[in-house]
Amino acid sequence: MLSFKPTFSLSSFTFFKRLFTNIIKISKKKNFEGDFTILVIVIILMFDFHSSIMSSFWKTKSLIPMILINLFFFQEGTKVVLPIFLGKIISYVENYHLADPTALHEAYSYAAGLSACVLVWAVLHHLYFYHIQRVGMRLRVATCHMIYRKSLRLSSSAMGKTTTGQIINLLSNDVNRFDQVTMFLHCLWVGPLQAVAVTALLWMEIGMSCLAGMAVLIILLLLQSCFGMLFSSLRSKMAAVTDDRIRTMSEVVTGIKTIKMYAWEKSFIELITRLRRKEISKILKSSYLRGVNLASFFAVSKIMIFVTFITNELLDNLITASQVFVVVALFEALRFSSTLYFPLAIEKVSEAVVSIRRMKFNNLFFFFFLFCRTFFFFMKFLQVNTQLLSDGEMMVGMQDFTAFWDEESGTPALQGLSFTVRPGELLAVVGPVGAGKSSLLHALLGELPPSQGQISVQGRIAYVSQQPWVFSGTVRSNILFGKKYEKKRYEEVIRACALEEDLQLLKDRDLTVIGDGGIPLSEGQKARVSLARAVYQDTDIYLLDDPLSAVDVGVSRHLFKQCIRQALKEKITILVTHQLQYLEDASQILILKDGMMVKRGTYSEFLKSRVDIFSLFEKGNEQSEPSPVPGTPTVISETLGQSLQSPRPSLKDVVQDDQDIENIQITLPLEDHLEGKVGFKTYENYFTASANWPVIIFLLLVNIAAQVAYALQDWWLADWANVQSNLYVSRYVKEDEDIVFALNWYLEVYSGLTVSTVFFGITRSLLIFYILVNSSRTLHNKMLETILRVPVLFFSRNPIGRILNRFSKDTGHMDDLLPLVFQDFIQTFLLVIGMVGVMVAAFPWIAIPVIPLGIISFVLRRYFLETSGDVKRLECTTRSPVFSHLAASLRGLWTIRAYKAEHKFQELFDTCQDLHSEALFLLLTTSRWLAVYLDVIYAIFVTVVAFGALILVETLDLGQVGLVLSLTVTLTGMFQWCVRESVEVENMMISVERGIEYTALEKESPWEYEYRPPPSWPHKGRIHFNNMNFRYSLDGPLVLKNPTVSIDPGEKRGIVGRTGAGKSSLIAALFRLSEPEGGIQIDEIWTTNIGLHDLRKKMSVAPQEPVLFTGTMRKNLDPFNEHTDEELWNALEEVQFKESIKGLPAKMNTELAESGLNLSVGQKQLVCLARAILRKNQILIIDKATSYVDPRTDELIQKKIRERFAQCTVLTIAHRLSTIIDCEWIMTSKERSLPGCWETEEGQNLEAIVFSNTTVQKHQFFRAQLSLQSKSHIHT
Repeated sequence: MLSFKPTFSLSSFTFFKRLFTNIIKISKKKNFEGDFTILVIVIILMFDFHSSIMSSFWKTKSLIPMILINLFFFQEGTKVVLPIFLGKIISYVENYHLADPTALHEAYSYAAGLSACVLVWAVLHHLYFYHIQRVGMRLRVATCHMIYRKSLRLSSSAMGKTTTGQIINLLSNDVNRFDQVTMFLHCLWVGPLQAVAVTALLWMEIGMSCLAGMAVLIILLLLQSCFGMLFSSLRSKMAAVTDDRIRTMSEVVTGIKTIKMYAWEKSFIELITRLRRKEISKILKSSYLRGVNLASFFAVSKIMIFVTFITNELLDNLITASQVFVVVALFEALRFSSTLYFPLAIEKVSEAVVSIRRMKFNNLFFFFFLFCRTFFFFMKFLQVNTQLLSDGEMMVGMQDFTAFWDEESGTPALQGLSFTVRPGELLAVVGPVGAGKSSLLHALLGELPPSQGQISVQGRIAYVSQQPWVFSGTVRSNILFGKKYEKKRYEEVIRACALEEDLQLLKDRDLTVIGDGGIPLSEGQKARVSLARAVYQDTDIYLLDDPLSAVDVGVSRHLFKQCIRQALKEKITILVTHQLQYLEDASQILILKDGMMVKRGTYSEFLKSRVDIFSLFEKGNEQSEPSPVPGTPTVISETLGQSLQSPRPSLKDVVQDDQDIENIQITLPLEDHLEGKVGFKTYENYFTASANWPVIIFLLLVNIAAQVAYALQDWWLADWANVQSNLYVSRYVKEDEDIVFALNWYLEVYSGLTVSTVFFGITRSLLIFYILVNSSRTLHNKMLETILRVPVLFFSRNPIGRILNRFSKDTGHMDDLLPLVFQDFIQTFLLVIGMVGVMVAAFPWIAIPVIPLGIISFVLRRYFLETSGDVKRLECTTRSPVFSHLAASLRGLWTIRAYKAEHKFQELFDTCQDLHSEALFLLLTTSRWLAVYLDVIYAIFVTVVAFGALILVETLDLGQVGLVLSLTVTLTGMFQWCVRESVEVENMMISVERGIEYTALEKESPWEYEYRPPPSWPHKGRIHFNNMNFRYSLDGPLVLKNPTVSIDPGEKRGIVGRTGAGKSSLIAALFRLSEPEGGIQIDEIWTTNIGLHDLRKKMSVAPQEPVLFTGTMRKNLDPFNEHTDEELWNALEEVQFKESIKGLPAKMNTELAESGLNLSVGQKQLVCLARAILRKNQILIIDKATSYVDPRTDELIQKKIRERFAQCTVLTIAHRLSTIIDCEWIMTSKERSLPGCWETEEGQNLEAIVFSNTTVQKHQFFRAQLSLQSKSHIHT
């Protein structure tokens, strides 16, 4: 289990004692505080209408936002007061020869006031930002809570338009805007107020000349407002492209096994790279806007000072030195609030508005209308069935029931269904693919809204989905699913679900941790774990969606007899199945076709009426089930709407749930990470990813030039002030020509320095953003290429959320935050160095306090870095479980809702988020600790400089005093910010470090070797396994042990065996998903001697787990446009899917949802089989690719394969004996003695092959026997 242990304790420090005892209580609706009134109200109104959240908002203490507003107001007010004290001190120095003891005492009081203002500013500043960051965290956490809660209530229409990647992008990038917008939102009104106050003070100092400088500020603010609108537009476009990239990346990670077996890695790299290129173009444009904003912060005060003094000269006004430096200080006071915080506020508000729009208009939050409509429907039917539901008898029934996934399509998913099932009865539901069987179960679950008729469900429901779902945790926790562990009952369930033998093969038995996607369990084992979960719940009603198709014949028979007919004999059981041999034991049989009931009755009634069940599976020109996705064509699907149409009450919610439920335990393996400081090599790799050393040196020179121009401007202004002061004080005028020449000379030089400062400032900002954003692009592309070249085992050991964390959050940091922080640090660092250098040059004695200031700052920074890096890594690693839990929840959405486990999974999500928030909060508070200490130390430094200037006033030049004191005031806050930004750069570089870590992963064998097989290879299709051992990892167990098997060219081989016996491992070895020990030959060429792509492209495979991608049907059949439309239609015809697709309005251009959500599992298998047929290879491998297809369709497909691949070698792994009946040889696994061992032997019947796990048999000897056996179960 994940755990959190703080690595750094600051509770011993008095000022922050309460910070660490005040643990943030997050993810609790009652604690959702409206600290930031306006934005929180807007978000609540946009996100949710839940009365408890609204009431909790209004119940919070209204004083908190007022206190924060006042803190910020007084904080900025102290910055306006600072120049007043500065002016008084400079005025004293200017008139020193007239000074008296009273004036000296006043000067000391001004120096004390200056020091006190710096200290008060520091205290108020950090109090405000500490509390406002907590507000931002609460806002982000509450938003994440609501996003996840809405995700658990996603309807099929929403899922059709919303992908896992989109939701992860919302959680990883969009919600972070709330952390940032809260910090700067007050600047939208404080900035203008401060500007008004500064204007008034400037008017008092220099008169109307100040209006020229303020006009520059107004123009700049107007430009920044335009930039904000542009940024908002770019942000919307960028977020849409990022959604596409992360969605595609999510699908790649999910379907990596299929991608590797089809050798599609290069094509998907090109696809994601194209998306990344579009994303980077938007990021660069927004980064340039940011660069201009940062450059304006760097230079705007200099422009305002320049324009003001130019205007003053044009008005022939003389100005004293004290006035010069007061004006400088006042303009510098506007630097942060008006030229940094104000544009940042515009930018962050624009980003937050975009994020709010994305969340509001995303399907996650478009529920209110659907909720009202569907709730009305259910209330109507609940009133009709009040008597049925209140008589106390457990039952399930429908009467003339009709429902639509999409009413606009006009085609009902279910029509006119009527039946009743009582305790102890088994209803078997059969029908062809797309008949509506799964839709029937979803209607009973309350997820398919009724249009007419009556539905009655009374009792607690357990549900087993068609595609088995397990979550990251132990096998036991997956079975218990929150119920208390009762050993006796638990063991009974394990036996009934045939899991005893499988658990013995696992290292830790039922305490074995299941990874993301169910690793290390096979598909059949996952199906039995899902079934065991349902049985252990001991509910009244069991809805089983074809769980027998995922297991072999022997296990299937055991499950039906021991579990369904024995353990559930007193329950209401509705079984969807394609296993027709079990219909004889069903209490009732319901046959569906096109969503309508074809026939209902008992097995004996079917016998008497001489109904041929097998003939009812003839497909003809039937239409398929409608798509529940509005705005898309009707899609053939029996599971098209496997999610709620809206967040509505289910019929099953009427029943009181008195289960004794414990917490569901989810276990995620801890993520490895580096420790200590980020090394120099990481910085080198980052900068050189997109630029060579000459470019980096040029960037360094531009930065130096910008700072030299900036520092010379200050120095020149001090010298100019001396001249102005001499003219003003002595009132001596030598000659008008000399005065004009002197003023023009100072003006021209100052103008040149101002232009240089602006030019170099903008140039370096744009250049830094260009280099760093392109470094992010290069690093992402390297990560992408590496991740698609690592072995499949990597994806088994690392949850999807962990991988997507690197490609979403970490990549977002590299794109968005790191260039900004790096530019800000470089700019601030050079400003601090330049200012300190000018101060030391003016007053050499200042080096005395500067040296200890630097040493103490260095020691504090180093001390802080020892912790902050590890805390930042902890924050990064604790973020992954949040994404993993979200992805797992979306995969098991219908199961979670069926068991009413939404609240438990919400708590688990909140726990994961708590863990991440603890690490983030620790990072923020330790950073604030460093800032407080640095600002207190700097306040002492200001005190030393101010009093030192007064003590040494006789030896100092007036201009130098004014320059040093004004620079000292300007450095207030900037000094600690520089140190913190240097730490933040290092912390942000951890995202780069994590990215580089992925570029160094161990790769699988090369895609191409220097030796390449002939283009016509393999022209025969002979396969030979020679004493081959196979394991998925070097330290893993053998899953295949010394099989020696030869398969002749054109031979058709069937492979059967118990679930988990190693059948699919044979295919994995053939495709070298892990490197086999020993040898495999194909047409006399050893597979290990050629490249992976040369091998994999020459074999066609239809995998057990069908993988589809978001996009059109054509894109899924032929993702990279390698085939003609005629070839695609022919492939669909061969898998009996052509007529279904042809009947759709958009035909081949029909849009599929993520993972093919709007297709049933059987239909997805047909698409994957058609995809395999299109490759036209000499070797075809079918890995249980028709297990979820009805027998009639399976028979037709096998017939087509025999005709189409008559000259090809075909390996078929199957559980149905009818699927392999025409194979010339049948191989089976003898798992009990040698796991995965393959032998050849003749002379036993097929029944013995399957159930005694013996060996290869020629089918001719048993064909007649199996045909008769199959027909006896199919025909009635």
